[in-house]
Amino acid sequence: MNRIRRIRRIRRIAGVLAGLACAWLGLAAAAPAAFAMVPVPGPPASGSAGVAPAPAVPTVTHIVVTGGMPGWQIALIAIGAALLTATVAVLADRSWAARRKTITAAA
Repeated sequence: MNRIRRIRRIRRIAGVLAGLACAWLGLAAAAPAAFAMVPVPGPPASGSAGVAPAPAVPTVTHIVVTGGMPGWQIALIAIGAALLTATVAVLADRSWAARRKTITAAA
């Protein structure tokens, strides 16, 4: 096996290990919130695992509007993107049509 193949194999294995490490890190970060429960003191009741859900904390929501993009700007961007896409499509079609060989009928 030559050196380039070994390097590629090592890079591939390193990439797979890095991906798995990131996945485990994400799971470890999300798991404490997912499994948050308050243990119930005393013997467990019949049919329960001895844990109770955490008490609900009242939340206060404040709506703050400090900016944003007006609707006419969003519409202008969408129209510009559509026109640009149509122009590129037409130019690509014309370029492709110019490269095709012309078929002539034999007389």
